Amino acid sequence: MPNTDQVQGGAAGLQGSSYVYDYGTSPNTRTAVSQKVRILAPAYGTTSQLLQVGVLSNFAPTESRTVEPLRGIGFGDQIAELVPSVTEPMTANFERALLYLSNLWQSTGYASGVDGPVRSLRHHRWPFDVEEQLVFSTLVDMDLGVENVGFQGQGFQGGASQITYPDQLDGETGPTPNGPFPQGGQQGHTAIITMYEACWFTSWSKTVNRDQGMIMETGDVTVSDVHDFSSEYGEFLATGNDPSVGQLGSVRFGDPQQGASQFG
Repeated sequence: MPNTDQVQGGAAGLQGSSYVYDYGTSPNTRTAVSQKVRILAPAYGTTSQLLQVGVLSNFAPTESRTVEPLRGIGFGDQIAELVPSVTEPMTANFERALLYLSNLWQSTGYASGVDGPVRSLRHHRWPFDVEEQLVFSTLVDMDLGVENVGFQGQGFQGGASQITYPDQLDGETGPTPNGPFPQGGQQGHTAIITMYEACWFTSWSKTVNRDQGMIMETGDVTVSDVHDFSSEYGEFLATGNDPSVGQLGSVRFGDPQQGASQFG
């Protein structure tokens, strides 16, 4: 019998095909809403693509770094410069409803539940990737001129991608037959892509409570790297606030007389 809650290459990029994975509607606002965010990970048995994780109630990435103040004796109570230290590894928290045929570990690529022996963190031998898709509303896609289609970025804008959905209404409100998608086919939105690369679980828990029916699983992961799936990262990454290219950042770093007095 097929496992309808863990299907390799499921329809519309989902990890399952049961009714649990049916799409609903979501509001169109300029504010990002959680109903539209999609989290993808490698379902166990998948060999070609990341698939959307189902019944995920919480996904919370976080990171931090220390910033040390530099001061000099005899200059009073004055900060000469703030010096950022190295960034601590990013962490993320997952909370997901436990399904009989699909648990948190299976939905991130490990052989668990009915399909394998993984029962503990000590059984995790390989890391996995997670993709976050911050999907735009139609209202915002209209501002980009790509309503019902979505924007496919290239080059520096390659971190934005076109995400397609099944057409639920056979094209009644979708693009024209001459558009990018034929009536009755696919419709799309723009999504900002963030890749969390080589994640390792550091903790896992579940609670079975007599006063609560639903069993939830919680897991924490440490992330090796974060990127936009497109840019070439390095010393000259275009990050903004760079006064050397005419951008407006801090007045402390943007004084043109510093360069003139040193080299002029």
